[in-house]
Amino acid sequence: MCGIVGLYLKNAELQSQLGSMFKPMLVEMSSRGPDSAGVAIYRNPVESSQIKFSLAHSNPGFLWETLGTNLSASLNCEVSTSTVASHCILITDAAETEVISWLQTNYPEVRIVGSGKSIEIFKEVGPPEMVYEQFDLEKASGTHMIGHTRMATESAVTTAGSHPFATGADLCLVHNGSLSNHNLLRVKLEHEGITFQTENDTEVAAAYMTWKIRSGATLRQALEDGIKELDGFYTFCIGTQDGFAVVRDPIACKHAVMAETDDWVAMATEFRAIAHLPGSDQAKIWEPEPSTIYIWGEQ
Repeated sequence: MCGIVGLYLKNAELQSQLGSMFKPMLVEMSSRGPDSAGVAIYRNPVESSQIKFSLAHSNPGFLWETLGTNLSASLNCEVSTSTVASHCILITDAAETEVISWLQTNYPEVRIVGSGKSIEIFKEVGPPEMVYEQFDLEKASGTHMIGHTRMATESAVTTAGSHPFATGADLCLVHNGSLSNHNLLRVKLEHEGITFQTENDTEVAAAYMTWKIRSGATLRQALEDGIKELDGFYTFCIGTQDGFAVVRDPIACKHAVMAETDDWVAMATEFRAIAHLPGSDQAKIWEPEPSTIYIWGEQ
């Protein structure tokens, strides 16, 4: 049992309030997932020649500036680092594949949590409110956020096992439910060159999306194929550079609700998370249909 939430701001004037609007949504889901929590926020897009990495290390005192200096010297590139608790946002003009290869060789203990133009991912073990405050997100500005509160069922309670999981450039996934065929899919995806950091079934779902999109599928096509190939009970919320998507399995036994006003679109495992939003009493509210893909923004 986990809690998932998503908020996409249609009204640009609200973007400075994104962090404060999203916090009560995530915290409201604490009873569904007290083990750990994580969020993806889309903000501060970098230049077309740059890429933004979300990195994490188990040592809160890790010297990210030193890593940045070494990366810049090794690849002859521009690098900036911003430390946020146990995480770091690293921006560079080096090629993404070169940076990943360099990190794996020189800093194998550093986890690459996500990458893209605007996505930033933060996740940690602990109660959702504590995690949110740890990463100083309440005053954050941005266009949209998705989040997850975890009650572990398929794997250990670890930071690496927390959601969201990156699924490609500016893409990430959070999940409530369980997949019954994740071990078979893991083997299949490993044969396709996909590597895994955890035993989490959600990481398999994220990797499946990565594989499909790398193979040329659109997000919608990847989700359509996923409905056929991902066996289990689930609700997925997928963050994209321009919005988010929601899909439930063909039986739809996992809770999910959506709401929309002229100012925002929101989804949550339970409506009580959405009820905190301004104008929620006037929102259009519905339960997502089974095997139906809902997308705002990028198609």
